[in-house]
Amino acid sequence: MSKLFTEFQLNSPRGQMTLPNRMIVAPMCQYSSEDGLANDWHLTHWTNLMNSGAGAVIIEATGVTADGRITPNCLGIWNDAGEQAITERLKRARKLAPQGLVGLQLCHAGRKASSQVPWEGGALIPPASPGGWQTVAPSAVGHNPNEPVPKALDLAEMAAIKEAFAQAALRAERAGVDFIELHGAHGYLLHQFMSPLANLRTDEYGGSSANRMRFPIEVFAAVRAVYRGVLGIRVSASDWAQGGWTPEETITLAQALKAHDISYIHVSSGGVSHQQKINLGPGYQVSFAKQVKAATGIPTITVGLITEPQQAEDILQAGDADLIAFARAFLYKPRWGWEAAAALGGQVEAAHQYWRCLPREHQQVFKTLKIGQR
Repeated sequence: MSKLFTEFQLNSPRGQMTLPNRMIVAPMCQYSSEDGLANDWHLTHWTNLMNSGAGAVIIEATGVTADGRITPNCLGIWNDAGEQAITERLKRARKLAPQGLVGLQLCHAGRKASSQVPWEGGALIPPASPGGWQTVAPSAVGHNPNEPVPKALDLAEMAAIKEAFAQAALRAERAGVDFIELHGAHGYLLHQFMSPLANLRTDEYGGSSANRMRFPIEVFAAVRAVYRGVLGIRVSASDWAQGGWTPEETITLAQALKAHDISYIHVSSGGVSHQQKINLGPGYQVSFAKQVKAATGIPTITVGLITEPQQAEDILQAGDADLIAFARAFLYKPRWGWEAAAALGGQVEAAHQYWRCLPREHQQVFKTLKIGQR
């Protein structure tokens, strides 16, 4: 039997959450908001992915503060309007797509905020330019040497950001998501604190590995104190740069988060340094997830250039990860999960209206579920 199409349980203080299969759609920024608000683009995007066959879909990096957005067009949940916009679109998406669970990723971009959207180059927008604002970071060190320098956060500002994460988690829960993921990867604020390439502080939040991971752990604990559901974190297991954050430190961080009832760890890599040299190739990050899973026993998601059903199946059969996340593969082929079910002998839930697209010999991949049924 295909392991990709078996159920998997994630634990939390509230109880277990059962994933119908082990495919996760990773969070992917859409850069399609105005003032941080979800709109009909998000409704269409979420509905499409929720009908993909994946066991869960994670909504893109969502700003916990206005100045924590990656770009001026990124999604946010720092106020009532942002919460209401997500609530309304998610409620409508659930009526249109039968597929199960939805998570939301909470993010503060730190020094990588105030940036252009990718199709306009992605460069930092200076504070004095239209659409730009002053960025913040652990230290006054820019992501790139030619960019305006971020403001180093003081302790009061760090406390305010920590509270913003907690309040955003409460808003996400009220909006109706099934679980929450914190963004501690790809060079954003929590990752900036962890990496010695971005964190040059000399107080209790800088220097040693234990000090550098202190703030991310405090943020996780603050969210866990108000949110009892499934809570995970996405991390970059390696900076792919000399003197950067390491897989061994990632394991130490994961072990520390056990005390705060971490439900899973989503293992990616890179993003904090322009000097990174990533060895790209199929499944290039799987070894990081394997190390974390073996050392901690925490349910682990792997991600990155996993594009073929048998490739995903082999990773699970080898025990290298518990769950497989896909991003651009599902943008390019929104029904990738259906193809995988046909190839591996699995089953997925899908809207009846689409069933006839498969040849008759593959019709058994679909489970019966009425639109809107929960």
